[in-house]
Amino acid sequence: MTDKAPETTGLTSKDYYFDSYAHFGIHEEMLKDEVRTTSYRNAIYLSKHLFKDKVVLDVGCGTGILSMFAASCGAKHVYGVDMSNIIDQARIIVADNNLTDRITLIKGKVEEVELPVKEVDIIISEWMGYFLLYESMLDTVLVARDRWLAKDGLIFPDKAVMHIASIEDGQYREEKIDFWDNVYGFKMTSIRDAALKEPLVDVVDPSNVNSSASAFKEIDILTVTKEDLAFTAPFRITSNRDDYVHAFIAWFDIVFSACHKPIHFSTGPAAKYTHWKQTVFYTPDAMVVEAGDVIEGSITCKPNTDNPRDLDIDISYEHEGKAGTTKESVRYKMN
Repeated sequence: MTDKAPETTGLTSKDYYFDSYAHFGIHEEMLKDEVRTTSYRNAIYLSKHLFKDKVVLDVGCGTGILSMFAASCGAKHVYGVDMSNIIDQARIIVADNNLTDRITLIKGKVEEVELPVKEVDIIISEWMGYFLLYESMLDTVLVARDRWLAKDGLIFPDKAVMHIASIEDGQYREEKIDFWDNVYGFKMTSIRDAALKEPLVDVVDPSNVNSSASAFKEIDILTVTKEDLAFTAPFRITSNRDDYVHAFIAWFDIVFSACHKPIHFSTGPAAKYTHWKQTVFYTPDAMVVEAGDVIEGSITCKPNTDNPRDLDIDISYEHEGKAGTTKESVRYKMN
């Protein structure tokens, strides 16, 4: 370990982000995420006819599990790229599984490395981050797509959908947010205001969800551009009971539509647990809603100027009910 600052070592915050993926605990958590790993395995194993004799690129290959899935399904050759030191372990893993003749692992950034082939038939990648886009590798997948994917090539997965709903979460909000209003008799409201604007990644009990869900952003990875990932999208949700709204939650669904029978999984509160959980955005004040009330607004999401892997998220919303009208706009920062 070095105590030098990033600028004196020539490394950037982005480099440290990638190097964090060398830690085994992160890969253990992802591999043990049954929904995640089984979905990828099923999408590949049930598409052997698509992978047979094809050249495959695994973007952000990590331990090499997706590369080995593809090689086991008859891929002609798999190229795995990762700039984290985990790739050193992945080489050992590939050798231990007698797949070195089918899998080539390349250490480096997709934006900088060269492949021994001019094009690939299929790109596989587990690129998703919290709130889908926070610290995600989608930008890197798009670079790989534009550099190497053959015409009519495939991407696994190829579609994502982001959703929003409202929740009642008074007890947790009081413990985590309102706590700062009175700390042993002292006001620490400035921290409360900062905590309010920092989204929480956590598991939400589905019984806390008190509205319909609105799909506010759909991404087709075969056609989306980097510019499309900075967006403003409308949403409209309907309360399903008389309740209080303390926060909005967001989650995403992933689709492998190239499969003969499309495979998908959800990271929503009603679905089986994934390590992505859900993202919670607390509102400045609680809203009183009745069944049938409508909350509508918009979400603006864009990379942070100083660190593009962080996100600036603005949620503007309006609700008119018997208790009055709420109109608010809040800027959140995921970092």
